[in-house]
Amino acid sequence: MKYTNITVICLALSLSLVQQVCADEATLSLVELTDKPVIQKGSPGTEDNKYGFEGGSVIKLDGTYHLFTAEMVGDPFWIKMKLAHWTSSDGFVWTRQGTINEGSGDRTGKDPRSNLWAPMPIFNEAKDRWELFYVAYHSGGKGSFWDGRIWRAESVQPGRKGISGPWKDRGIALEPGPNSQPWEGSQGTDSFYPFHNGEKWIGFYGSSPQGFPWQVGLAEADKLEGPWKRRSGNPALSGHPDIENPIVTKIADGLYIAVFDQIRPSNVIGYVVSKDGITWSKPKQLRIESKTCGDIRTPLGLVHERDGTFTVFFTGRAANDKYWCLWRMRVKANPGSASGKN
Repeated sequence: MKYTNITVICLALSLSLVQQVCADEATLSLVELTDKPVIQKGSPGTEDNKYGFEGGSVIKLDGTYHLFTAEMVGDPFWIKMKLAHWTSSDGFVWTRQGTINEGSGDRTGKDPRSNLWAPMPIFNEAKDRWELFYVAYHSGGKGSFWDGRIWRAESVQPGRKGISGPWKDRGIALEPGPNSQPWEGSQGTDSFYPFHNGEKWIGFYGSSPQGFPWQVGLAEADKLEGPWKRRSGNPALSGHPDIENPIVTKIADGLYIAVFDQIRPSNVIGYVVSKDGITWSKPKQLRIESKTCGDIRTPLGLVHERDGTFTVFFTGRAANDKYWCLWRMRVKANPGSASGKN
């Protein structure tokens, strides 16, 4: 059979549409939820941490879980911060390995690195080193920060064992400025997570006018170290106004799933799915019923397990307390009719 160019284009578009429809069918379901935090106030390593943890990511490497997170160590709340590295062999008992970096806590608005958030380690195969992306802000007081910039640090030690640091800052990967898009607000770039979609590096980045709404867009680069360029067509996700800190995982059958903090309501984790890492489904919700977690906040990614499930660590405020703990659950990915098809 002979096809015209128009027929070939139509067939390609139809296939793309079918693949995305199949991706839209993919869901996450809860398998198990721990009834208490795995790191909480009073746990070894939290002695100098006044308010707990928020955001970051977890990676499992050679059987060891590595937690990279922001610690809210002192006053003012959400301003005096440290970036920390923790490890665990089972996901339940954790050891604090050390401080990666610390913000100044400056409240005059002069220091662009007053408070630090959202550490995201990504292994750079081309350079045989880990890259660590994190957010730094100016601060003016309790809960007031602006002009977020995404910094990139690099592991001094080569190879995957370099995940334990030390780290050396290499400059800014993405920042507010003349290339910012109209939807971006005074908070600047409030989160960043890069991943490779088989063709190039894609990165979710977020912004907000320091209040409703929080939205995310996509940036792209040929190399993990950049330069990074904002894509057109942002915001990248539609259907909910509160989306923060997406972390992307490519599951075994080729689907991408991004889990994120859906700020409202406070008892869900949001997620979206995609076949190419660029076109994403409408946001979905994984509802979590917990009597001990008073405010479920930020998932730290999907961690592949040998039994085919995923472990999800997330930060959240303990019920009847101001302390933000680390919690653990297991989920199952249900890929829909696209399973095994690419």
